[in-house]
Amino acid sequence: MVTQRDLLFRAGQLAALFVMFCLGLVDVAGGLTSDGRAVALLRVLVAVSTAAVWLPLYKQGSRRLPLAATVVAGGSLLVTVAVWASASGLGGSYGFAETAGLLGVLFMVARRGHPRWSIIAVLALGLAIGILPLRADDNYYMVIIGLIQGLVATAVIGAGVYLRTVEANRRRAMDSVRAEQRAEFARDLHDFIAHHVTGIVVQAQGARYVAEQDPKRAVEALERIEAAGAETMASMRRMVGVLRDPDARPDAPLAPLAGVDELTPLLEQFTAAGGPLARLHVEGDTAGIPVEVSTSAYRVVMEALTNIRRHARGARVADVWVRRTPDWLLVRVANDGLEASASPKDAPGYGLVGLQERVRTVGGRITAGPGIDGGWVVDAALPLDRETAW
Repeated sequence: MVTQRDLLFRAGQLAALFVMFCLGLVDVAGGLTSDGRAVALLRVLVAVSTAAVWLPLYKQGSRRLPLAATVVAGGSLLVTVAVWASASGLGGSYGFAETAGLLGVLFMVARRGHPRWSIIAVLALGLAIGILPLRADDNYYMVIIGLIQGLVATAVIGAGVYLRTVEANRRRAMDSVRAEQRAEFARDLHDFIAHHVTGIVVQAQGARYVAEQDPKRAVEALERIEAAGAETMASMRRMVGVLRDPDARPDAPLAPLAGVDELTPLLEQFTAAGGPLARLHVEGDTAGIPVEVSTSAYRVVMEALTNIRRHARGARVADVWVRRTPDWLLVRVANDGLEASASPKDAPGYGLVGLQERVRTVGGRITAGPGIDGGWVVDAALPLDRETAW
């Protein structure tokens, strides 16, 4: 697909070709053929070859570009030597079109060429541009023009390197954003899907246990498994929507939205899936909580409940406290299990790591450890205003 940027680039190239054509006419009018037909033909070929080098579109770090540029620079230097050695001597135009073409090649090498391979090409092009005026004469005036062209070549190199640096910084920024998006997707995948799948596994185990004793309860368990599976698919669709092209799906949500107000159904599902009795305690008004804070609180509770289901053996109750202060949203999840949940060091995973990253993103902090009376306690403090962050 041709973009507007590509069209502007091609239009600029056509304008540059037109300028080279006009400069070529100036060269002919200035006595381009005074060196003889053979040398004049070589000068025209070199000027045309420069356009053949900078016209194509090159990928960043191209090795072919500096190689072609070195060949063109070598041809220009040979033509200069041929002009000096010609029987007619110096005189006429030294090649304005060729100068412009070599500057264009120099810019492209500095902009797109492979760093190591471009060193020789830049040196050869700079030398060819600097001594080009000496084709007309070797007096002091032409030496000054050669030095001026050398300064222009240096400016062209600087412009190419500057644009190269800007693009590299932009690419690094985009790579960083992509890495953050992948990390976000990994956290969403763990928080939503792992939670639901764990519940499905527990319910399937319970259904298998009671199938022979109470078929009716087994049917109810299968219905809950079906509902959990449907919710898992809905979460997957929301996360896939995050990865879709926003131009193709403008209505796709940027992230699965679930906050403090959705904690009640979350705890009900947790209890219905065969986990400990989950109780919610809310202090303060939950209206108007920033969406990133509300979503982070929901994720903290979800991950803590998932860990209770996996690790808190003998737990009968899971208490969730949500307290809103003027500046903070405080979240605590605790259970009364006889055995504390496994330490993150003993059971490495991405759940707590993802929570720590998410909580730090909003400026808060989170701690997790064994409770005084057993079980496992997760505490999170989320600032309602970034100015109050830790």
